[in-house]
Amino acid sequence: MSQPINAIALLFAHIENTAYEQLPDTTIAACKTFILDSLGVGISGSRVPQVSQLKQAVKQWGQAEQAQVWVTGEWLPAASAAAINGYQIHNQEWDCVHEPAVVHPMAVILSSLMAYGQAHNLSAKQLILGVTLAVDVATLIGQCVTSSLKFFRPSVCGCLGATAGMCAMLGVKGEMLANALGIAYSQISGTMQSHVEGSPMLAMQIGVNAATAIRAVDMARAGLEGPKDILQGPYGYFHLFEDSYDLAPLRDKVGREFQIEQVSHKPFPTGRAGHGTIDGLQRLQRTHGFSAKEVAKIDVYAPPLINKLVGRPVKLGMDASYAKLCNGYIAASGLLKGDVGVTDFSADCLADPNILTLGAKVDTHLNHVTDLNALAPVRVEVRLISGQQYQIEIADVLGSPQNPLGRQAQLAKFRAACKSAIVPFAEDKIAFLIKRIDQLEQIPNINHLVDALVSNR
Repeated sequence: MSQPINAIALLFAHIENTAYEQLPDTTIAACKTFILDSLGVGISGSRVPQVSQLKQAVKQWGQAEQAQVWVTGEWLPAASAAAINGYQIHNQEWDCVHEPAVVHPMAVILSSLMAYGQAHNLSAKQLILGVTLAVDVATLIGQCVTSSLKFFRPSVCGCLGATAGMCAMLGVKGEMLANALGIAYSQISGTMQSHVEGSPMLAMQIGVNAATAIRAVDMARAGLEGPKDILQGPYGYFHLFEDSYDLAPLRDKVGREFQIEQVSHKPFPTGRAGHGTIDGLQRLQRTHGFSAKEVAKIDVYAPPLINKLVGRPVKLGMDASYAKLCNGYIAASGLLKGDVGVTDFSADCLADPNILTLGAKVDTHLNHVTDLNALAPVRVEVRLISGQQYQIEIADVLGSPQNPLGRQAQLAKFRAACKSAIVPFAEDKIAFLIKRIDQLEQIPNINHLVDALVSNR
């Protein structure tokens, strides 16, 4: 009879026994790819009006100058800087996602690891190791879940991953590592109610948990103790935060497959659950050449998670947070404009009668898939006013590891993101940043990277 799986012990061993020198070239390359992507969307996220409100709040949380806010450069306590940068990464729904885990792995992780790295003058090699292991922890936990989202998995799993990643960066092991994860677990938070309502707090849950991860590591290093059986205990993660789970993915993948290589890009600044709709409509338009004004009806057939996350109706008076998670709105925007970008969620666009009218013609339905965490396949059906009908079934949505964005598309997204910041980056600064990430492992101090994230235009 096989031994029962001790999930937290497997993760501890992985964190303690993995060194930078053991990382495959493909893993380091993927890590740099998604660091670049996440920095880009975090730079762009500076444009969102609520960032200024958040800055006003965090000014009351301490005065230490440990880490910087991306783009605008304010020096803050590390936890405060991580809260703002994490919010900036996720506030436009443009950050990458690990689809099988239903976790946006880099938002909590990169914002906290970068801030902690600045505060402690860590190297970029330490950052790469930390990010790699943090993504493993966050997404392997997420992949074990077989029930649907109740808590906001990107924030809660992201916090546990980020805590593990900072410990890996510092070489923290043994009892202190266990305490850090236990202290983080005691504070993790995030509810899907914010998603249902389209509340800006959805993205702020990322920032809150980025700050929490830093505080957890600090408390553990100061000698405080945390609970230990945080995954399988009677009130551990799998029993308290989720309804059902299967530890096979963790058992089979930990130490064998680095999960940063399985992350999906988001070509569009919307929930990943809506990407299949945009991808399908773009493919159909390219093939058949119809225009938005010819469309009578659009039906999307998708798994339960997509229906749950973006099946909401178009409505007058919705805000950007709601619209980014509305299949009808993003479908109409894509059809009318040929693409979906960050400017398509302005107040003028949200009230555009052409978008609202076309969006009302979109319905999302359940397909045959029973997996409650699946984001594919998606079938898009279009019926024209003429009666002509077209359809496409997409198994691998654009941006997934099976249908990845090419290097040029990645860089185009990064450039567009940097130019959409509250203080737009100039071309030469963008080129310098790209080169910086390409040569990331050569940077001896993370502060040298953050210098390039502050706009001086």
